[in-house]
Amino acid sequence: MLRILDRYLLRELLLSFLAVGVVLLMISIGETVADVLGRVARGKLPADVLFSMIGLRAVDSLNVLLPLAVFLGVLLAYGRLYRDSEMAVLSASGLDVTGLLRPLALLAVPIVILLGCVSFWLAPSAVRLSQSLVEEANRSLLIAGLEAGRFVSLPGQEGVIYVGDMSADGTRFGRIFVENERLAADGTTQIDIVTAETGELYRDTAGEDRYLVLRDGFRVEGRPGQDDFRLLRFARNDLRLPDNDAEDNATYGAKRSAPTPVLWASDDPVQRAELHWRLAPPLSALILALLALPLSRSNPRQPRYASMIVAVLGYIVYANFLALGRSWMIQGKLSFAFGLWWVYLPTLAIAILLIRRGQTLRRPRLRRSAA
Repeated sequence: MLRILDRYLLRELLLSFLAVGVVLLMISIGETVADVLGRVARGKLPADVLFSMIGLRAVDSLNVLLPLAVFLGVLLAYGRLYRDSEMAVLSASGLDVTGLLRPLALLAVPIVILLGCVSFWLAPSAVRLSQSLVEEANRSLLIAGLEAGRFVSLPGQEGVIYVGDMSADGTRFGRIFVENERLAADGTTQIDIVTAETGELYRDTAGEDRYLVLRDGFRVEGRPGQDDFRLLRFARNDLRLPDNDAEDNATYGAKRSAPTPVLWASDDPVQRAELHWRLAPPLSALILALLALPLSRSNPRQPRYASMIVAVLGYIVYANFLALGRSWMIQGKLSFAFGLWWVYLPTLAIAILLIRRGQTLRRPRLRRSAA
């Protein structure tokens, strides 16, 4: 059974954590929506995967949001108690730091367990599913928003495209018209018009570029206002589509989304570093919760967010050291046995030192009387 005081402190911590978590999640979702909508507008993604991509990327962002939400939530909750002099009353009633740790543990331990599930299972699964959605979309002309019988702007280019017939999967079509505009060497605008009876979409052997193969058609190219137009008839004509917007590094993305058992058995530097990186969110949530306890101490006369600024700067340093350690492991500059423990242990030691220091009363200075 929880004491009345424990329930009160836990409620304060939980409300602050939820408030901060919702705000951070809304900010993250807003950035994700802007990015995904931009990719849809450029023809990089089909509109029907918009909400799926937003949801999957929101799951992946929990690894960063939840530890920060715990850190800021504890700072706000306990900081308010110090500013309103409630903590002074509780201390006078016999409440020590151990009494503050109990409700903090009731909040942090479930979040650490949740983060372990997200980091080691849910987030990699979400990344793999989002990659499969992008790869599946890149195999189809539907990614450009094409519909049979409608003129559509070319993604990433000046021009329009029209298809009369299209297969259900968007890889084969009939009666196509493509009008494209580009700048010639002399700075004038050149127009290319291509028509074809049939065609299909395919990828090159490397799997990186997409091409439209057109069959049995005509091509007209020239400059408006000039009489140097050329008419070509072809049996086959391959047109390269704009680059897709897959991951910046497909190989790295595949290694990052690998299942956790694969990471344990791998000797690849990227996958070994990813294993340490997946351990960071649950450990960070626990360490940051302990660190926020002494950092929340403040004097009622101090500015409202003075300690918050110092705490946020400390979090930025901590997060940058984690990212630096990950980069060093990938580059082979840091031993995998060493991992990121060189960041965790000093931070934990600082948190424990600050907690013990806050629990110890300072000795009053004795003033010598003048002779």
